[in-house]
Amino acid sequence: MSGAQDFFVVKAEEDGVNVIGLTRGTDTKFHHSEKLDKGEVMVAQFTEHTSAIKIRGRALVQTSHGEVHTDSQS
Repeated sequence: MSGAQDFFVVKAEEDGVNVIGLTRGTDTKFHHSEKLDKGEVMVAQFTEHTSAIKIRGRALVQTSHGEVHTDSQS
């Protein structure tokens, strides 16, 4: 990948939000996980190894395409 990559922001709206990175390739696998508490912010980007993220818990996700609130896992 070349050039500047877009970043995305995940802001936890409750304790225990999981942000899970998924691999690129023929077999999609979990390769990284972070746990955020309420108010914590994670700034990340997609890479040659990360093709997707999965978010568990209530959070605000901001990208250059807009923002979305996840639903709670209750």
